[in-house]
Amino acid sequence: MSEDDTSSTTSSMSDPEGSNVSVLQWEQVQRLDAILTETIPIHGRGNFPTLQMQPRQIVKVVRRRMEEKRIHVRDVRLNGSAASHILHGDSGLGYKDLDLIFCADMKGESDFQIVKDIVLDCLLDFLPDCVNKEKISPLTLKEAYVQKMVKVCNDSDRWSLISLSNNRGKNVELKFVDSLRRQFEFSVDSFQIRLDSLLLFYECSENPMAETFHPTIMGESVYGDFSEALHHLRHKLICTRNPEEIRGGGLLKYCHLLVRGFRAASESEMKSLQRYMCSRFFIDFSDIGEQQRKLESYLQNHFVGLEDRKYDYLMTLHGVVNESTVCLMGHERRQTLGLIAMLAVRVLAEQNVIPNVANVTCYYQPAPYVADGNFSNYYIAQVQPVFACQQHAYSTWLPCN
Repeated sequence: MSEDDTSSTTSSMSDPEGSNVSVLQWEQVQRLDAILTETIPIHGRGNFPTLQMQPRQIVKVVRRRMEEKRIHVRDVRLNGSAASHILHGDSGLGYKDLDLIFCADMKGESDFQIVKDIVLDCLLDFLPDCVNKEKISPLTLKEAYVQKMVKVCNDSDRWSLISLSNNRGKNVELKFVDSLRRQFEFSVDSFQIRLDSLLLFYECSENPMAETFHPTIMGESVYGDFSEALHHLRHKLICTRNPEEIRGGGLLKYCHLLVRGFRAASESEMKSLQRYMCSRFFIDFSDIGEQQRKLESYLQNHFVGLEDRKYDYLMTLHGVVNESTVCLMGHERRQTLGLIAMLAVRVLAEQNVIPNVANVTCYYQPAPYVADGNFSNYYIAQVQPVFACQQHAYSTWLPCN
């Protein structure tokens, strides 16, 4: 147990593990406890009832059954925006998805299948007592409650993700990681909080937590220096390295941070990195149809309750792509910019800002260093009729390549 002062922020403390870790202070422990004990609804499709679960409960059940199946769980961590919110509650980012990482030994294909079966079977425990559980198959549970499933198995990365649906965007995402080369996009989302000591406290302690009686909980920055990453979070600074290693280059998240009031820690360096972001994005999403699906999915998943910011986000993305894309042919670049402009117009129509989007002219200027003799100064975006983004029920694992 530890006794901490009442400061609202973490200071990087001397620790034998290195400068990438720090001990959470009492106020941060309280925020973590509130998140793990909050009841989150998992909404079912159709007539399926809503499941009510606390994150600590699903972690306990899944971990126990993994151990029963002889899949060793090294530790459990909270990742992403929720971890950042715990370390600095006034970051301006808030949090949506609850990312829970099970660091486990999964060497074969059978282990991934076992984990999938365990998660689906655990959902039965959260169904209301009035439901006849014997007639519900794992496939039925997946179609009813799983937002998406992803599995990656290659030389450097071995992990899977099962995301449980929440209509307000607060999905519970269970990630099972044997190995993962790149675990962050930017320094401000590089934090992971190790939950094992707190989970053990829930199991063993007969007394409630207090400022002078609570477990020692470690936070870690997989970006590197914890103090530096926390400084970036406190002061809303954008910093990363090697964005070409990130799937999609971190481009969409980078523009999201800009819209949320973050700014580059180094303007000159970030201008250079923007080109790497754009290049990697267009490598991973080379087809205009893939780009549209990715953008629509990002808007749907990351702007729940923030619909009024979608237009600013798309205009920010448009500016970055226009300024920093050097890897595309002229017509490909214009096609992508036209897509972003079309989505922006659609957003305005959905918000009733403009009355009719049947024929809208979108203007933009080329990047100053793009020399294209066939380039026209103006481009007419053929805007499609407004339609709603549909939820997809995926029937199998989604490839991540």
